[in-house]
Amino acid sequence: MAKLYVLSGPSGAGLGEIVKALFAARPSLRAVTPITARKMKAGEVDGVGFYFYDLEGWSALKESGDLLEATEFAGNEYGTSRKLVLSELEQGHDVLLNLPVERAAQLKQNMPEAVCLYVEPSEEVLKARYAAIARSGFELSVRLEQAEKERALSTFCDGRICSDDTDKAVAEILKEMKE
Repeated sequence: MAKLYVLSGPSGAGLGEIVKALFAARPSLRAVTPITARKMKAGEVDGVGFYFYDLEGWSALKESGDLLEATEFAGNEYGTSRKLVLSELEQGHDVLLNLPVERAAQLKQNMPEAVCLYVEPSEEVLKARYAAIARSGFELSVRLEQAEKERALSTFCDGRICSDDTDKAVAEILKEMKE
């Protein structure tokens, strides 16, 4: 039976690399294109990167219960369509989404059978990663504080994966996907 897997974690967890490696390791794994109620930018194509809706269409999606999760950012709406996820699952494909923890929590509430994994490096590695990119002590402390808030919100997750070593994290997630 096909499953929906949702990865979440703080900035600096290495999720971009991990997701890329998971898709390379499991070609049958599918992503679902997110949906948005913002205007297309020059060069964007509907269905590539996002499916675009006007506000009326977005409201209809909300009312129909099609949004597994949604958020507003900078005056624009973003989310994941239940219909698109179910279409892939019904075709027998496992689906992988990478979502911020708040959005992953919404999705888990609306689709409890989803397998949510919280991916984060050890505190020592996370501090080192943040220290390498922070332009000030203040920025470093803000990043660490945000990571702690996200960790505290992640109690809904079905498992935790340490991302100190990307290859080990990928192997652990692949093992989880086989179970």
